[in-house]
Amino acid sequence: MPAAEQALPVSSAEAADLFADLAPCEVLVIAVSGGPDSTALMVLAARWRSAMRRGPKLVAVTVDHGLRPESASEAAAVKRLAGKLGIVHRTARWVGKKPSTGIQAAGRRARYRLLAMAARQTGARHILTAHTLDDQAETVLIRLSRGSGITGLAGMARVSGLGPEGDLTAAAPPPALAARVASTAPDACRSRIGCLAPQLAPEGRRSRGTRPRRIESGTTLVLVRPFLAISKARLVATLKAEKIPFLRDPSNSDPRFARARLRNLMPVLAAEGIDSARLAQLARRAARSEGAVETAVAEALPRVSLTEWSNSGPILLDLARLGDLPAEVVLRLLGRAIGAVGNEGPVELGKLEALLEAAGRKRDAGRFRRTLAGAVITVDRGRLAVERAPARRQRGLKTARK
Repeated sequence: MPAAEQALPVSSAEAADLFADLAPCEVLVIAVSGGPDSTALMVLAARWRSAMRRGPKLVAVTVDHGLRPESASEAAAVKRLAGKLGIVHRTARWVGKKPSTGIQAAGRRARYRLLAMAARQTGARHILTAHTLDDQAETVLIRLSRGSGITGLAGMARVSGLGPEGDLTAAAPPPALAARVASTAPDACRSRIGCLAPQLAPEGRRSRGTRPRRIESGTTLVLVRPFLAISKARLVATLKAEKIPFLRDPSNSDPRFARARLRNLMPVLAAEGIDSARLAQLARRAARSEGAVETAVAEALPRVSLTEWSNSGPILLDLARLGDLPAEVVLRLLGRAIGAVGNEGPVELGKLEALLEAAGRKRDAGRFRRTLAGAVITVDRGRLAVERAPARRQRGLKTARK
């Protein structure tokens, strides 16, 4: 979008297009902190819903992290605005002792966990967040700085899965891809393969006057980000045009946090042509490549598997057939196997690369054995085996996350 158009308010027609595929949903939870992005999300969603004769029930949820003295009054301000818009509002509070380090990551986990809890209580399967084009660009920069692979550079997807404890999972793949892999991979690794396939609006329409049913605690929810192609400037312009006040969180500009530091660099990068739109374009192209690689992984998995995949293991893979595959596909197959059998979560890409390189060096030198992320990987007699590590081997190992 040309610079002159970036600060144009979001029109009602544009908002209707952004929310169109959510119309059949029964209930939608909207995450609203009170900042400009989430306030605009609530306002535009309310405008969209009011233009419909029949549509989803909207529930705004504000997570009060309790990290600043004014957080309670800010949640109350959101509640007042929600009331004016005819939207039900809930405040979810993060209680208990807060960590002294990693506060932003801990706060994010708590926020998604509380949003998931609120969704289940209100009968919602879908949670809307206000991540913008600018947020997408910052995410790509953060992951680039950490040496992420294609998966990381793909940034945030419009639709992602949200697990029972608020853990983010993979975006929904094409249904055909989901069907191919679902019959082969174990339950624990399907979401990392891309087989979670959270579909928009799966719950059907309830009869008028009936109360939405509570969602079971183990149900995977759907996180939707309608504004990933919309700049923050346009959302601010939307609120200013309607004279709707919003809050500003000082932590968003706190230089202690990487995202804030990178945000301050954006004007310098934009002068060199690396602006939010260009970084978001990189994310879209990486996501396209990601889809191609995931398709290759799904097609390769039944060919290289010597046994049915089981979360308890062992998982046996044919070494010769693995050797015929591109390294990226092998890395993902190995990572999924370790994630399924081990008990320490997803494996860091760099550690997977080091493991594969070490196994390659030892391929013709006899038996190779290594422990990683709660799993034992053995290469011997033309097979690669992934088994659960004994309890004594698991102590002291740190969970590695991508």
